[in-house]
Amino acid sequence: MFPVKESIWTRQPKAAPARETLTREQIVRAALESLDTEGVAGLSMRKLAAKLGSGATSVYWHVPTKDDLIDLLIDEVWGEIDIPEPELAGWRSGLLLFAHSMRATIMRHPWLPEVMYTRPSMGPNAMTMGTRGLALIAAAGITGRTADFALGTVMSFVLGSTGGEVATREMARRGGQSLDQLAAEVRERTESIADPIMQESARRRTTGDVDAMFYDSFTYGLDLVLEGLAARVEG
Repeated sequence: MFPVKESIWTRQPKAAPARETLTREQIVRAALESLDTEGVAGLSMRKLAAKLGSGATSVYWHVPTKDDLIDLLIDEVWGEIDIPEPELAGWRSGLLLFAHSMRATIMRHPWLPEVMYTRPSMGPNAMTMGTRGLALIAAAGITGRTADFALGTVMSFVLGSTGGEVATREMARRGGQSLDQLAAEVRERTESIADPIMQESARRRTTGDVDAMFYDSFTYGLDLVLEGLAARVEG
């Protein structure tokens, strides 16, 4: 497990040298661009320094390790998620918007599911996201540990569902295929190895607009989660 004491969020930042012009914000922006195009495997401090036109020493001054950089990047992405105030949206509509915004954010940054479970999210944007999410849960009348469980359930559904979609899209990309081509290949292979029930299921999931299928699956599952919370509240 990643040691919390080693997190960049639990260490005091060092003051930059007087002549240092590079900033941590510039490093994070450049690294985010690299991750979005090349993935985690393509991220290196040396390549990042070259991208910034700076020496590696300057990068390491602001961000001592690659683990620190990943922490900063995860928190940067959490800051993109829109979480409405419960007074404006109501708890259920607010959680609906939160979940869809989280999905859209992960789709923009498909590397996130690969790294987020390797370390605790302790940055300021993560804390704000948690606070605002719990406010939506509290507006439903759910408090205490149950509130933590409820918010965790919503987030786990979004991350699990979207993580699976991201992995499928990456599989197609690595194979030089479109999503529809990959779906057709899966359907063809399933016909030869699966029983009739799973063959029919595979046909349903791989025939037609695959993009729409992913979205419909997400919205259906999210509705089930929110309906379950509503049943607890109303019960």
